[in-house]
Amino acid sequence: MEGLTNHEITVCLKGGAILGPFKATWSMDIVSDVRELSKDYDAFLQGEPQKRFKYHLHDQENHLSHSLIINFAEITAIYDRVELVE
Repeated sequence: MEGLTNHEITVCLKGGAILGPFKATWSMDIVSDVRELSKDYDAFLQGEPQKRFKYHLHDQENHLSHSLIINFAEITAIYDRVELVE
């Protein structure tokens, strides 16, 4: 698969709670919201209103799908660790 990246997403919430880490894979062949989550949160931090609340993170390696329904106003950080695959 061309452009394959393996992500590990951790979401930090107000009050100190942590969601994750969630493994997720992205490529042109795999539909996953892992990149959109980071882009949308970045836009929110820059003053844009949140337009989307549900994200699907697909873990191809373990054959799992994580569904996150989140309110950006309750998040303090999103950490996206990316493993670049050649």
